[in-house]
Amino acid sequence: MALDVGAARNQPPPLEGYDLFTENRPLVEALRREGGGAWEERASTLGAELGGAPLEWGRLANTHTPVLRSHDRYGERLDEVEFHPAWHSLMALGVRHGLHALSWREPEPGAHVARAALFLTYSQVEQGSGCPISMTHAAVPALRAEPEVAAEWEPRLASLDYEPRLLPAAEKKSALCGMAMTEKQGGSDVRANESVAAPLDGDGEYLLTGHKWFCSAPMCDAFLVLAYAPGGLSCFLLPRVLPDGTRNDFRLQRLKDKLGNRSNASAELEFERAWARLVGEEGAGVRTIIEMVNHTRLDCVLGSTALMRRAVAEATHHAAHRTAFGRLLSEQPLMTNVLADLCVESEAATVTALRVARAYDEGDASFRRLATAVAKYWVCRVAPGHVAEALECIGGNGYVEESVLPRLYREAPVNSVWEGAGNIQCLDVLRAVQKQPESLDAFLAEVALAWGADIRLDAALAELRSELADPDDLELRARRVVERLATCLQGSLLVRHAPPEVADAYCATRLGGEGGRAYGTLPRSVDHAAIVERHRPRA
Repeated sequence: MALDVGAARNQPPPLEGYDLFTENRPLVEALRREGGGAWEERASTLGAELGGAPLEWGRLANTHTPVLRSHDRYGERLDEVEFHPAWHSLMALGVRHGLHALSWREPEPGAHVARAALFLTYSQVEQGSGCPISMTHAAVPALRAEPEVAAEWEPRLASLDYEPRLLPAAEKKSALCGMAMTEKQGGSDVRANESVAAPLDGDGEYLLTGHKWFCSAPMCDAFLVLAYAPGGLSCFLLPRVLPDGTRNDFRLQRLKDKLGNRSNASAELEFERAWARLVGEEGAGVRTIIEMVNHTRLDCVLGSTALMRRAVAEATHHAAHRTAFGRLLSEQPLMTNVLADLCVESEAATVTALRVARAYDEGDASFRRLATAVAKYWVCRVAPGHVAEALECIGGNGYVEESVLPRLYREAPVNSVWEGAGNIQCLDVLRAVQKQPESLDAFLAEVALAWGADIRLDAALAELRSELADPDDLELRARRVVERLATCLQGSLLVRHAPPEVADAYCATRLGGEGGRAYGTLPRSVDHAAIVERHRPRA
């Protein structure tokens, strides 16, 4: 018999043409449980659409990266960024589904949970375009500190029409909003900023001069910017185009050459006497913009959760179709252990993300205050190692660019760095514990809802209380404390809401000390196969 050397044998079919939402069973359950069930049909519609052409758009947008056009052929400044059409297709899809505005367009119970589920589903396909969508969503509560500015801009930011052209805001059907806080000399210490704002005669109008070291999505129509006014560090809304149609003095110096998130432009910029409007009071800049930061931190959690879910989907799909040594990979005990461990981590992140989103719906400021920072630290911290293990499950094919895994792997660290890296989150947790003890009370009360259901969780909670009661060297121990806060919360949520095999696996390894430092070290008492089947997409 002749051998067809060109045939591709023993390869899984492409993972495409499926509903990315409905096949994510933990997410479907969490949407219903946390109050967003009224949006389930819309989430499925988005999930089905994402399983088609957008998968290819995500690849194209990251292959053909943004290009800065600082000047035109005659030497006049343009300060524009060119994108591949796939980027605009992704942006139009996200805006059309309201990922940038659902919480504000439909302020009903469950809207934040629904928007979180939609954003998480979208982020499985492409993460870079999620940046301007996230910031536009997060800008609204900050702008509301200045009602007149909010009344003018919120309808634009909530529009479902995507309009990428650089025009005066009044001439556009919609607008996008970014933020610019970080400077070279300060980094996360925004109070070390040097940008200055000189007041004009007009009410609330200023001229800003300074630089920003990181400004993602610089093609947005406006930005929330921090600068020092006479009354102290303040927050301003700075538009790209002035009301008379002229360009504001907003100069893009260069685009960052980043590890990942390559579809999205991130720029260094300068402005010299750029026109802006005060948002909030002079001197209250951090307090004003922190509303935007909190929402984008939640989106970091959602983005990392999406990366883990996509990695799990790819790995479990591959194992269900690939044969080695005479058996499917999914039938081999060691591979099943690894896959199940990855699935448990993904589900823990999912239930955490949507529980935190519910706190935004309920106005539960105490729980939200601590839980957002804890989840931001832990979920974003574990994502890179998780995606790396999923890549290894696929082997050499997972390491080549035709696979989506290299892109997921490069994306994985960004959410941990963005909006405050790990140490910043841990210090923020300590600040909340010390200055707002009611936030710790609310957090521990949530964990204690599972008290008595699992002895390993009970023991971990008791140990956590002991750690928190010891004030010595608390900053030195901050990462350990925050990690324990996170794992206790996740354990409690899984014990209450996940199938017994998932909760048992989590508590045994993350809380009970039965697991190792690598994935694939679940104890033999766990039902590995059942966990994997729960998470495997039926493409």
